[in-house]
Amino acid sequence: MEQKFCQSCGMTLTNNDLLGTNADGTSNDEYCCYCFKDGKFTQDISMNEMIDHCVQYLDEFNKDCEVKYTKEEAIKEMRKFFPQLKRWKNKD
Repeated sequence: MEQKFCQSCGMTLTNNDLLGTNADGTSNDEYCCYCFKDGKFTQDISMNEMIDHCVQYLDEFNKDCEVKYTKEEAIKEMRKFFPQLKRWKNKD
């Protein structure tokens, strides 16, 4: 099965409880529940602000990974990965 990522924050969408919701209450399989609720983004922020927000959860991320990232390494990787996500693609 193909691994899905939130197209805003990059979080792995491992189960339906993590999915965001559309305006009609149905699940949205592109975004997580933290980024997208009731058909709109929960925060009006830039990609760099999202990276700053996500790096706060680095310790939790590192618990589940073989490779442990420093804060600087994680930011560098997110700056490469996030522009590929739907929310940030083709944005300045």
